[in-house]
Amino acid sequence: MLYPQTNSHRQACDLSGLWDIRFDPADSGLRADWQAGFEAGRPVAVPASWNDQFEEGRDFLGPAWYQTCFSIPFERKGKRLFLRFGSVNYLAEAWLNGHSLGGHEGGHLPFEYEVTPVVNLGENQLVVRVDGRLAGDRVPPGGVLGDPADFFSSHAGNFPPTQFDFFPFCGIHRPVWLYAVPERGIRDVTVRTEIPEANTGRVHIRVECHGRPSRRLRVHLWGHGHDATAEAGFTQDTAETWLEVPQAALWSPDHPNLYNLETELIRGEETTDSYRLKVGIRTIRVEGDRLLLNGEPVYLTGFGRHEDFPVTGRGYLPAVMVKDYALMRWVGANSFRTTHYPYSEPMLDLADRLGFLVIDETPAVGLYFREEGLEKRQSLCHQYVREMIDRDKNHPSVIAWSLANEPHSVSPKAAAFFEPLFAQARELDPGRPLTLASFLGAEEESFEFCDVLCLNRYLGWYTNCGRLEEALPLLSAELDGLHEKFRKPVLLTEFGADALPGHHAQPPEMFSEEYQAEMIGGYIELLRRKPYVVGEHVWNLCDFKTAQGVTRAGSLNYKGVFTRDRRPKLAAHRLRELWKKG
Repeated sequence: MLYPQTNSHRQACDLSGLWDIRFDPADSGLRADWQAGFEAGRPVAVPASWNDQFEEGRDFLGPAWYQTCFSIPFERKGKRLFLRFGSVNYLAEAWLNGHSLGGHEGGHLPFEYEVTPVVNLGENQLVVRVDGRLAGDRVPPGGVLGDPADFFSSHAGNFPPTQFDFFPFCGIHRPVWLYAVPERGIRDVTVRTEIPEANTGRVHIRVECHGRPSRRLRVHLWGHGHDATAEAGFTQDTAETWLEVPQAALWSPDHPNLYNLETELIRGEETTDSYRLKVGIRTIRVEGDRLLLNGEPVYLTGFGRHEDFPVTGRGYLPAVMVKDYALMRWVGANSFRTTHYPYSEPMLDLADRLGFLVIDETPAVGLYFREEGLEKRQSLCHQYVREMIDRDKNHPSVIAWSLANEPHSVSPKAAAFFEPLFAQARELDPGRPLTLASFLGAEEESFEFCDVLCLNRYLGWYTNCGRLEEALPLLSAELDGLHEKFRKPVLLTEFGADALPGHHAQPPEMFSEEYQAEMIGGYIELLRRKPYVVGEHVWNLCDFKTAQGVTRAGSLNYKGVFTRDRRPKLAAHRLRELWKKG
């Protein structure tokens, strides 16, 4: 699914701004025909979560109704018109001028509707119903009752009743686009790169169109002293070609070189549609215990992170994205995992441009394997894998796909659940390594399907509380055992400790900034002695909001090395010392 853009053949309009919202606690809006428009709404910012915009909305998870009006700001003759939603959490259903457009389940990934037959020449009314309520057959699941051994006991009794350790923000979280493309225009572009020999890059381009075009494809690649063009004919609605780039400027964290690629549809001598994107020539693969970028070993330093900020919740905030990249660069990070859902497309555009390595993760956090709802949860996971890879496949910054975070895989059904998911991901993208982040360690049977083993560990925090001298030897032994069993590279994707900003202790004790810095430093020094370890991701970049619970003072997770408003703790300075010199 291509991100909307404007050029001489395409037009895009961002519908962000002040919409109307009306909460529907009795779930009566459908019976009252709110889909045709509703009264008694009040202003709400889009994109943003609704929870922090209204006092009574903080713990309200839905349903809620949004509406806005717009006119078509561009010529529509010969065009197909679409409405594209970047992220709506969790269930969405939309109507335009009273006509049902359809629904979508799952936050954090885009969906769109063709609206050509139902748009008006004048004013148009868009209504969206959003339902973020937690349920056991949703992904991520929530509101699960019964034996707390089926999920993290530390989350039992949370309010709202999440099975994951972040707040279940609801609403329209990313921009809503109205865009127009030619009737038989470009629908999708897939780019894959190779380095068949030293200093030579090869760029493969596959283009799919709306309908069956009687035309040809022209691709133009330029930048870094290179300028090349190729053409290809169509088979049905698809065309493929490739370009060779001698003396290629490869993409890497130290040199995030990007080329311009323009794809054009040609009929006779006329260009009927075009789409432009940035291309980074690079390879990524696992070889033995090493992760190789462009054939050279790479070691990941970085973080888990959340799209989370006061007032806007999980809403799209470009200034916060820029700030977070600046903080990561100041500390010395070169990578991050999109914990625990795919981030916005502009976030990945910046990763491409700034040279950050990204492990892109689906929203499948906190999975459990009771029979009730299992088939639906698996279907949703397949949907998320398909939507994530379809959206993010062209980003050079994305070096791996993570298919889940901390599934409760003690169930014998877990391996059978994950095996077809990994097969699907490999079929959709055979060029990137696959993983999932586990808290089980060697007991994680699904590690057999992974190329890299991602482990989350908090020895010295949730266990061996305050006793790092006990925790570090246990971690060392566990890492060795994990590698001995699976013989694959290991990445520690979560480790850290809560630190209350401004709380200090000497000697260090739990919840002090000193203890957080000492624990993170001790883990990193241990990891650097393990030749099979390929990286370290601290949990978390910044403090973030959670559900209410006895383990979360102020409804915040304080494991950030920066505060929620981006002020450094002692651990941030310690990481800068370790990563800048390392």
